[in-house]
Amino acid sequence: MNKSELIDVLAENLDSKKEAAVALESLLEAIAQGLKKGEKITLTGFGTFKIAKRKARTGRNPRTGEAIQIKASKTAQFTAGKALKAAVA
Repeated sequence: MNKSELIDVLAENLDSKKEAAVALESLLEAIAQGLKKGEKITLTGFGTFKIAKRKARTGRNPRTGEAIQIKASKTAQFTAGKALKAAVA
């Protein structure tokens, strides 16, 4: 399912497709802003979004085999909640 298909599903429960698109965009923006601030976002029964830190490390250039230094970085991480895991299983 892609974003437009998700909007179609949401539109079935809302008055219009436009409202569904605005609701989805607002949710995604709120999650992104919270993560940007370093907050942990928990949606009970669904899951948790948080920032994971990756340490700097040495890697290899696959083309040349040369060792390269990979900088430390942050990435978004999602952990499924109990209810979501049960629904999928």
